[in-house]
Amino acid sequence: MRQYEKTHIAFDDQGNEYVIDQYHDIKDIDSLQHGGAISRGLPTFKTRDGHEVEQLGPGEFSVRVPGEEDGVTVWTHDPEHV
Repeated sequence: MRQYEKTHIAFDDQGNEYVIDQYHDIKDIDSLQHGGAISRGLPTFKTRDGHEVEQLGPGEFSVRVPGEEDGVTVWTHDPEHV
């Protein structure tokens, strides 16, 4: 199951804004031993338009935009990532 975590606002070097949603895949590892435990996987990212996003480093992402051979690099000033 995929669970929404938060939204990041990022910009490319031309000032274009990208709204990136962060999700976590939640795996149910319920068993007699763990009694309802869940496990959070690594975060995944997508733009609001549904484009794939890869996190390159702290505050830096690559967005796959149709028509672009390489991803567009964008940055956020979110204090959690800077």
